[in-house]
Amino acid sequence: MNNHTGLYPQLPTVTTSQNLVSHAGLSTLTSLLNSLGFRQLAEDRLGQFVPATATHRPGKMISDLVLTLAAGGEHVTDTDQLRLAQSVFGPVASESTFSRFFTRLAAHPGAFDYAFATMQREVRSRLWAAAGRRSPAVRATRANPLILDIDASLVHVHSDKEGAKGTYKRGYGFAPMIAMADYGQGHGTGEVLAVRMRPGNKGANSAADHISILAEALAQLPDDFYDQDGCLIGEKILVRTDSAGASREFLHLLHALGLQFSTSYALPVINERFIGWINEKKYWEPALTANGQQREDAWVIDATKILGLKGYPPSTRIYLRAEPLHPGAKASLFDTDGNRVTAFLTNAPRFDPAFLDVRHRARGRCENRIKSLKAAGLGKLPFFAFGANQAWANLAMFALNLVTWLQLAVLPAEHATVSWDLKRWRYRVWALAGKLVTGSRRPRILVNQDAPEAGLVLLLQERISRLAGRWPDGHLAA
Repeated sequence: MNNHTGLYPQLPTVTTSQNLVSHAGLSTLTSLLNSLGFRQLAEDRLGQFVPATATHRPGKMISDLVLTLAAGGEHVTDTDQLRLAQSVFGPVASESTFSRFFTRLAAHPGAFDYAFATMQREVRSRLWAAAGRRSPAVRATRANPLILDIDASLVHVHSDKEGAKGTYKRGYGFAPMIAMADYGQGHGTGEVLAVRMRPGNKGANSAADHISILAEALAQLPDDFYDQDGCLIGEKILVRTDSAGASREFLHLLHALGLQFSTSYALPVINERFIGWINEKKYWEPALTANGQQREDAWVIDATKILGLKGYPPSTRIYLRAEPLHPGAKASLFDTDGNRVTAFLTNAPRFDPAFLDVRHRARGRCENRIKSLKAAGLGKLPFFAFGANQAWANLAMFALNLVTWLQLAVLPAEHATVSWDLKRWRYRVWALAGKLVTGSRRPRILVNQDAPEAGLVLLLQERISRLAGRWPDGHLAA
């Protein structure tokens, strides 16, 4: 007789009335929101969007949507996962209540955008202050400024939504412009400051859109970036973009605001003598890796005096980088010696070409943040109305930021999870299962002590409780 053994145990599935909780790990985010006094903060800013007598208040509805997005939900209907565990997540509004809420937001998009922006700025200010010396505002200096990345992306949709247009990739959807703060190498990930929805046929190289999203991003920065007279301290900020942000109009605005910039630059066609000079690598210096190690197959150089720049702000310099062509890449006019030559512009007060090159190439980190933002909800816009989808994009931004703030202000700086992305938090922490029990008249969530991240959940709860004690009246105590 042969016994056939399957890959996994064949267990029967039955139902139970026990208080089992899926996504028990989300209790860390609920604790963080409670410690911030988020209910009252949201009521002050967003109370106008619900009737005064309504049972479900805006703070709770926004929190439920943010938790749903952080856990992997894609639609308002996914809040039913929270509704099943009201002992943990409290009363959750019905789908029709959420629908009426978004209808009101879509009817007054400008008012909601402003109210939401001021609310998010207050939350950011509190948590950056709680981060102490790790705060991006504290670490920002003229030599090592806070980096703001600006980039556009495409969000494809499969139905006719308001504002959706054909894209340059022959798709259909939206082209949101996104502004992000980069914490820098070795300091975790970063966060999103502003998201502005745009029709899919909007170009990425619009100076007006860059100026608009920059204004929204600067308005999100805490008071540490402004002097006593309310003027922006521009030298503590560097704006980094791809070549779409290299327009003279945008760079002149950055110069007028006193901001530093580092932007990719599309090299114009140059004559043969310049190409010959580029081939002479004896004038160049070796490039560095992201870890500061010297590379033998890449070079950088300050080419301002050779190429020259006309119409750009004073103190703008151009740097070139040469590295071997990738396999299969087609050589351009500049790539005559088997190397791809790229350029970027900057007005930074530092003049070390290798350092400036490393800092500019780190712009690739913003692509990971955009990917996480799409995973948090931006990638699947559920409404027809443009204003409602803009509100959804704001909630996706807040969901991603809430996880980032948890890493910044709650976790120890040396903890391995400070660099985790959203998807890993979902799989390792938010999806942790639990069981609700009551002992000594106090409800508790039991989690498996052998679960890999059970210790992390306990650590987060302990540190959040300690942090909540420093906010007795909404102001951080020492």
